[in-house]
Amino acid sequence: MSDYEILDERFAALIIGHARLEKLWTGCRWAEGPVYVPAAKSVLWSDIPNDRVMRFDETDGSVSVFESPCGYHNGHTLDQAGRVIACEHGGRRLTRLEPDGRWSVLADSHGGRRLNSPNDVVVKSDGSIWFTDPTYGIDSNYEGHAAVSEIGASYVYRVDAATGAVQPVITDRIKPNGLAFSPDESLLYVADTGASHVPGLPRAIHAYDLSASGETIGPARTFAVCEAGFFDGFRVDRDGNVWASSADSVRIYARDGSLIGRIPIPEIVSNLCFGGPKRNRLYITAQSSLYAIYVNNHPPGW
Repeated sequence: MSDYEILDERFAALIIGHARLEKLWTGCRWAEGPVYVPAAKSVLWSDIPNDRVMRFDETDGSVSVFESPCGYHNGHTLDQAGRVIACEHGGRRLTRLEPDGRWSVLADSHGGRRLNSPNDVVVKSDGSIWFTDPTYGIDSNYEGHAAVSEIGASYVYRVDAATGAVQPVITDRIKPNGLAFSPDESLLYVADTGASHVPGLPRAIHAYDLSASGETIGPARTFAVCEAGFFDGFRVDRDGNVWASSADSVRIYARDGSLIGRIPIPEIVSNLCFGGPKRNRLYITAQSSLYAIYVNNHPPGW
């Protein structure tokens, strides 16, 4: 029995048929934002309502609390120097973990108004940092602190690597959530979970063309529509396939937007990342737990 559902033979090349889904740990209220930290041989992920960051040590399988309180972290990524970047719901800011253990602020406002609650973040090869800023961390006191949006909308922002300037680059989404670049960085994929606030809104990942400079964005086109729950977080592999969260599985889409396979998960999937020494272990956060499964692919650049 396989832990994969093959819908297209293209997916068969991306999996290891006898690899099994492993439940590594459970005990979260809402697990989110995994990032693999090679220097620590660990996965960090968020337990947002419990205001803590968890750590899975791949050398011995142990799990511990990495930091608590943490400002209600959500998404994480690494910058080009291997430093952890975090989206803070509570602090309504984007921060970076420095070598001395303190968190420095990368972005907390635009135009003199506080951000909503940064949700997910990616770093481009030019060092610029791109993040989404929906209102989930200020909608209630469950994943942050209830407040009124000062900006009055939810945007995707770019933090310039040289100047630190924070500028909105995508303003046509209702609740931008997960995001990722294509391997050649010609496309930016953005999930919109705005149906949580606007009934009937398509639950989709949208693709945006990037200019040659990588600083401006073309009009959106729908890449894929979710058939179960929402697309939340997702990652792109080195071949351009999109591995996306949904209510019942990790869904894998080819570059043309075709659904080619699923990895069923017994909880609502929130996010995922590639990790392990060969970056071929897919770590999956789902509701209360951290899962993992070995696959036959790797992230871009590996």
